Amino acid sequence: MVNPGGELNMQALLQQAQAMQQQLMSAQAELAEAEVEGTAGGGLVSATVNGKGEVIDVTIDPKAVDPDDPQETAQTIADLVLAAIRDAERAVGELQREKMGPLTEGLGGAGGGLGLPGF
Repeated sequence: MVNPGGELNMQALLQQAQAMQQQLMSAQAELAEAEVEGTAGGGLVSATVNGKGEVIDVTIDPKAVDPDDPQETAQTIADLVLAAIRDAERAVGELQREKMGPLTEGLGGAGGGLGLPGF
């Protein structure tokens, strides 16, 4: 990006920045459409999270319910839901690093300087 006279080639720098912006927008679009699932309790509870980290679905298998002990069942299900959401959040974090990592490294580190929530 330095021309023979030792000056910075602003046109090349601008083109590189525009290409990086397109790649970033493409990665963000892929993340927006992505869905990952987290599970807990051997699959009794599952949580689906989108690429932005928003919970979009929670499923509880009826086998998780013990009709003889509703109080304990409620607490167990609450714990399993939290565990499934955390599992899905971990998976979406990995997906975000996979999609955005190569782009953010060129911008000062893992999200440093991007100013984008969640990245």
